[in-house]
Amino acid sequence: MDSDAVQALTRFGLGRRGTEPVPPDPRAWLRAQLAAAGPAPSPETGAALEALRADRRDKPKPAEARTRKLFLRDSHDFLTQALTTDQPFRERLVWFWANHFTVSMRGGPIAGLAGPFIAEAIRPHVTGRFGAMLAAVMHHPAMLLYLNNAFSIGPDSPAGRRTGRGLNENLARESLELHTVGLASGFTQADVTSYARILTGWSINMKGDPPGFLFRRFAHEPGAQTVLGHRFPPGEAGGDAVLAFLANHKATHRHLARELVRHFVADDPPEADVARIAGVLSATGGDLGAAAAALIGLPGAWRPETKLRAPQDWVIATLRGLGMREAPKPTLYVLRLLGQPLWAAPQPNGWGDRASDWAAPEAMLRRVDYAHALAGRMPHAGDGLAEATLGPRLRPATRQAMARAGSRRDALALLLSAPEFQRR
Repeated sequence: MDSDAVQALTRFGLGRRGTEPVPPDPRAWLRAQLAAAGPAPSPETGAALEALRADRRDKPKPAEARTRKLFLRDSHDFLTQALTTDQPFRERLVWFWANHFTVSMRGGPIAGLAGPFIAEAIRPHVTGRFGAMLAAVMHHPAMLLYLNNAFSIGPDSPAGRRTGRGLNENLARESLELHTVGLASGFTQADVTSYARILTGWSINMKGDPPGFLFRRFAHEPGAQTVLGHRFPPGEAGGDAVLAFLANHKATHRHLARELVRHFVADDPPEADVARIAGVLSATGGDLGAAAAALIGLPGAWRPETKLRAPQDWVIATLRGLGMREAPKPTLYVLRLLGQPLWAAPQPNGWGDRASDWAAPEAMLRRVDYAHALAGRMPHAGDGLAEATLGPRLRPATRQAMARAGSRRDALALLLSAPEFQRR
């Protein structure tokens, strides 16, 4: 296995799966995944909202909540998909965009909605237009609940005048700062407030059959609004128009490009690479498949070991390397222990994408402990695994340490916690 094959499997993928065939042409293998269709989503948002409605009515114990059971099912399926997929580049893009548009169980009643959000608002769009993904995200009940827009009311709307309730600016602020144009665009508080007014009435009908998105006209702030110097009409159409405007803004293309290059090339994104990806997004009207294909062509993306694997990435790589085809029951606990609980980022900006976010001494020691515990459950693993997963990246020091280990378990633990296995 040559270095390009290792890079394709680790930097762009999720690690080699057991002894699966190595792609003879790594770049062509990656491009083929962009052209292939991803798994078709099954509509589950309505069922998740029905579960939330029932939990609110019945008030079960946390362990017996319907939404908790949906989370356990969906998280198992999500992790197992990562272990078994033959399109790991496409799956990594799902991870990237799900983190870009973070919804977190720490910020709202979305335990049962996180899986459907990824399946319906993220997964179908990872090689489509950014505008389509943005629209799907902003209409999805998970995002509307997480960032409190479902309860945002225009002060001068009929509902606002009757109740005295007003704007919630969370979704508007994060949509500008994190999801689209970014802080470098120079947007102001006035832009945030105007955008929040546009989004009033974007809510959820919990009484529907099935429940789902609902534009509440009586809660919508009347009148046109100005965002980033452009004027938008009132009504739901004004919201659709501002999303289309933001999706194709040059500042959005540059912000997205910076995040993509940080993930696939280096913690400190080279400006030339950022400009290259931003140019592709601008030239193609936000075609994310074209941007992903351009990433494959960046020389820096093929420079080995410049990125540290985050805990979720590293855990999946260990399990794929061991040939597992189903996520073990303790995996959710392990992710919490390693500091990256699934779908539970502490803030709307998601999980960090730099080595400094994950390389604290205690955090790395926990990885070593997990590697040793996992190796203890795999008594027959190890022969040929180092070469199969790392190929030419395997350092002589690691090879020697494994050869001198007192047991097969110790040798496997040394491999999984080795510096070259920690990086992608």
